[in-house]
Formats: sequence, structure tokens, C-alpha cells
Amino acid sequence: MNRFINIIFFLLLSATGLQAQELNANVTVNSDRIQTTNKNIFTTLERALSQFINGRQWSSGTFSATEKIDCTFSVTILEQVSEYNFKAELFVQARRPVYNSSYVTTIFNWRDTKFEFEYMENAPVEMNQTEITSNLVATIAFYANLILAMDFDSFSSLGGALFLRQAQSIASQAQSSSWSGWAAFDDNRSKAAIINVYLDESMKPYRELWYTYHRKGLDEMAANPDRGRITILNGLPVLKEIKKVRDSEIILQMFADCKLDETVSIAGKASSEEKKETSDLLRSLFPSMSDRIEPLKN
Repeated sequence: MNRFINIIFFLLLSATGLQAQELNANVTVNSDRIQTTNKNIFTTLERALSQFINGRQWSSGTFSATEKIDCTFSVTILEQVSEYNFKAELFVQARRPVYNSSYVTTIFNWRDTKFEFEYMENAPVEMNQTEITSNLVATIAFYANLILAMDFDSFSSLGGALFLRQAQSIASQAQSSSWSGWAAFDDNRSKAAIINVYLDESMKPYRELWYTYHRKGLDEMAANPDRGRITILNGLPVLKEIKKVRDSEIILQMFADCKLDETVSIAGKASSEEKKETSDLLRSLFPSMSDRIEPLKN
């Protein structure tokens, strides 16, 4: 897989001068919930965000058109606080192709309900890495880096470290500006809380599982379904250890949002004993989601 090769040589590519955008984002801005005489501002916002996400060079790696990471950034405007200030909800999702198959797996799936920003009609969305002066830019750039981190981690063990550090830098700048949705300790779903947990040393086993799940599990299933499935199921007990770590709820929630239904589907083709073991494990991890685990019931 070409992207796997790209990641192996990721640090070397910066010296080659080759550049290509990494993200292929579908961006939408929905303003149906509010009444305003000027809807054009949301059209220009949608266009500006698409240009920012898809036109920016986020790393030194090179991606061909077919290797770009498919993702979705969906903004729902909830309230127009003033002429140029808005409260919104942001849904972000990213997907990754599985080797030698037509199957696409979700690697990021998150809804940010604390998204407030300022935007003037026809204004470009631009980023200065050393000084971020807009919560709109900070939020979008933060999630773009998280998507890249999840993608690179899935192809190379701990391969997304650079993007996690970049997301951390954005979070630090945002916190110093006191923008909503970033407080690390007031809200365990905040962006700062997410990145702090991902970079905690105790979360390395989770990130290693992420690589095992995708590169050694899903990518193997086209050639050897049994081996790929066993690799994935054998790796899941790591989640039980992760649950013991303080503030791990956010990581487990993110795993469930991306992978719970897929994991249940994979385990559904296992032996009765393996299905029971997986069912028991998942129920202990996600007791409020038992209906989604029900298909594993013998």
C-alpha cells in the first residue's frame, strides 16, 4: 500500500520538496435552525473552510489523489449571537480504506457540541502556526491533526505522534485565549482533555492496539480472514487495562463511536467461545451499549 510506504519514509520526505494535500474533506454548513436575512455568509464560510482544509499542506508527506484521507466536517449553526458571532455544533468523521478490499473503516467519529466562533462574510480562513487568533481556525486545525494522527497511527505503530503534538500545541494556544470547548479540567470531552489523554504515556498500549487492529487485523483479512479476525479479537483485552487508567473514558467513548459495531460484526464470524469472550469483554467496557453488542449473543 502506497500510503504505508509514505509513512515509513515520512521523516525523509521533508527533504525532497514534494508536497501534496492530505485531506479530502466534504464540508457542509447548515443554518436551517436559525433565522437570518443573510444566508450568504454561511455559503462563503463553507467555501472558505473547504479551501482551508483541503488546500493546506498539513505534513511533509505526499499523498496521491487516491490516497487522500476522506473525511467530513459538518457545521450546524445553533445560534447567531451577534452579526459575526455564532454558536454551533461540529461533526467530524474520517475514513480509511482497508487493504485489498472495497471496505472502508471509520477511524474518527466525533461530535463537538461546544463550538463558538467569529466569521465575517467572504473572509478567508487562514492559519498562522505560531499565533492562532481564531477559535474557528484552532478548532478545525485541531481536528485535522487528530484525523492525521489516527490515520498515521493505523499504518505505523505510534506513527501519528507528530500530529498529536501539533494538536497539543493548538490546544495550548486555544486555552490561553479562554475560548469555549478547550478547558482541560472542566469538561472531559473538551479538545484539550482529548489530546491530553492521547499523549499520556499510559495510553501507548491503546495507540499500539489501534495499529494492530488496522494494519495487522483489518488489512490482513482480505488475504486471511481468520488470522485477521483473531489478531483483532486477541488485542481487545488491552481496552480492559485502559479502562483502569484515570480519564480513559474519553478514549473508550471514541473507540465505541468508531469501532464497536465493526468489532461486533468481526466477532460475529468467530467461534461460539470467541464470541462469548468478546461479548463479555465489550459488555464490561460499554455497559450502556449492550443493545449494540446483542448480536454476539449465542
